Order: sequence, then C-alpha cells, then structure tokens
Amino acid sequence: MNYRVFITDGHWRKSLAAVRGLGRKGISVTVGESTFLATAAFSRYCRRRIVYPSVYYRPSEFLNFLENELALNSYQMLLPMEEDTLLLISEHYSDFAKYTYLPIPSFEKLEFARRKDNVLRFAENMGIPVPRTWYIDDISQLDSIRGSLAYPAVIKPKTGSGAEGISYPENSDDLVDQYLKIHSRFPFPLIQELVPKDGPGYGVSLLMGENGNLKASFVHRRLREYPVTGGASTLRESVRCDGLRDMAVALMKKLDWFGVAMVEFKFDSRDNTMKLMEINPRFWGSLSLAIEAGVNFPYLMFRMSRGQRFEPVENYQTGKRCRWLLPGDILHFIFNPGRKSLLPGFLNFWDKNTAYDILSAHDPLPVLGRILTPLTFIYDRDMRRRLKMRK
Repeated sequence: MNYRVFITDGHWRKSLAAVRGLGRKGISVTVGESTFLATAAFSRYCRRRIVYPSVYYRPSEFLNFLENELALNSYQMLLPMEEDTLLLISEHYSDFAKYTYLPIPSFEKLEFARRKDNVLRFAENMGIPVPRTWYIDDISQLDSIRGSLAYPAVIKPKTGSGAEGISYPENSDDLVDQYLKIHSRFPFPLIQELVPKDGPGYGVSLLMGENGNLKASFVHRRLREYPVTGGASTLRESVRCDGLRDMAVALMKKLDWFGVAMVEFKFDSRDNTMKLMEINPRFWGSLSLAIEAGVNFPYLMFRMSRGQRFEPVENYQTGKRCRWLLPGDILHFIFNPGRKSLLPGFLNFWDKNTAYDILSAHDPLPVLGRILTPLTFIYDRDMRRRLKMRK
C-alpha cells in the first residue's frame, strides 16, 4: 500500500528533514507552503507540492483548502510544522482528525506550553531549576526592581523563539528603555538573570504517546548559533545526558503531553546546574541531527499512526554533528569576533561525522530552493513577514 503524509510549512529546514526522514522509508510525501519556492518541495522525496493560502493572512481560506485536500485525497498522517499552522489546526482538530492521523496536543496545552512564564513557574513547582525570573504585570514594577538586578540582564517575550524581541540591558536605564520598547510589541515580557554565555545549551527532544508514555528521546548540545548572542543553532552535536532527559520526560509527563516537543536547557557555570529555559512545543529546527543520529521522529510518528507498538527509541549515535551552513553558520562566522578560534573550524567542510541540514549529495536540489528563497520576498507578503520576524 502506498502511504501518504502531508507536511505543511515547506520553507523550513525542519520540514525538509521530515520529508527526507519519511521519504527514505518509502512513504510518499506531499509538501504544502504559501509559495511554490519552498525548500522542502525541491527534495527528491517530495512526491507532490501544493501552494495553499497563507495561514497568517488568510486562515479561513487555509482551513477550507486543507480540509478539502484531506477529504479528496487519502493521507495517513498530517504533520503541521510551524507554530502558526500548528495552533490553527489544533484549534480545529476535529475537522481534520476525521480524515487522518494528527499527532498533536490540544490547543489548550499548546497555548500553555508556548508561554515561557507558564513553563518556568510549572517547572519550578516541580523542583526543576530555572533562571531567576521577574514576572511583570504592571510597568510600575520596573522601578522597584531596576536597582536590584545584576547586569547585564535579559528581557524576552513570553512567547516566541529565536532572538526576536530579546534584549540585554547593561544598566537600570537600559532596562526601562528596552523593556518599554519590547513591551510595545510583546506585552509584559519577562526579565531574567543572564545565565553566563560560556555554558552550553542543550535540547532534549521527545516524542510522547497518546497515553503520555515516552516513545522516543534524543539529546543534543549546541556548538554554534546565530545570532551569536543567542538564536537558532547552526552547529550541534548528539550527546547522552540521562539526567537531563529524565527531567524533561518528567516535565512533559506532568503536562500529559502528546506528540513531539523539545525542552531547552542551559548550563549555568556559576552553580554547575542545568537551568530550564523553555519548551518548544513543536518540531524543532535541528530535527535533521536527530534523524541522522538514528532517531527518526517523523517515521516513529508514522508508525504510531499505523497502530504499531514499539519500545521507546533512546539509543542513537553520540558525537554526530549537523550543520546549518546556508546561511546560518556563514552568518555566525561573519558576526563572531572569535571566528578564527572556532572549534571545529568553519572551513572543516568534509568531516565525515558532520551532516548538513540542507546540503546533501543524495538530495541536492533543496539547496536551489533555499538560494531562490529571496525571490519570494518580492511577491509574497507572508514570506516578507517571516523575514521581518527573524530580524
């Protein structure tokens, strides 16, 4: 039988990783995006590409389009990859679940998990270490805390990922000015102590079953990121850290989670403690590393859709690296003052133990799709919005 899976948000490299992870297993993949110049749609494993209405600008039209597509074509599974798409589909879960397997948590759980203030308070109540955080619900609170903070501090929105809306005030005047600026776009952001940048960041990627049991786990360490001050990883390495994994699993079980999520931690060198930073309640940008190391999350979800039973997948190759070269690691190299002392070096392109998020000799055309992406900023306002959000 020819099984088919529909993957949304084909622009992103995590979507490309999912297409490859399923396609290599012989599953026919359809890729959807609001533009035909979608990186994942150029993959040899993409059997069909679809241009659909913008999730952000035309949500009702998108929902109607997707329901018609699922009704007219037989899909074994639907995988929403980006947050806007995931939230919209989860809000209308019953409309789509009657047509296909949809391995996502409820809208209410997604809304809870995507808010850093919710997650930090919840984790702290469980005894999981978190950075010291100030939760602001009245601007007048700034006057009472500005003189007692250790600087630099961090201001970050309650929701969102990457570097968008994050600022690092150096003194009390900076704190107020930068807070008000961020508050105008992201109401009442958090204020946190700055965990020293010399401590590496870790991601614990999990797949939870419908009964809340662990189905797969994977841990990676960030080696480089862009922006250099904190953003998406441009080079990362698979590691084992069972204590960290167990802490993340306990957290997601307590949330009664279903589907995938990545729990992010950072090592605090001041007290040699791992501090929980946030939950990424969807597929993550570094998905390709997990698949390359031996934990094929999209395929495991497909097996779940078939009702197959399997023991939790927790063994994988450690020391495996994956690199987001185009343009991530290139930008890291350009903007990192310590570029000459990078380990591993930037020019180390032929390391047999390093795979690439997009580059692949066996699947080369997605590079063309990524190179052509700037053309979409000319005609597609949805893509222009995404570019602006990543600045």
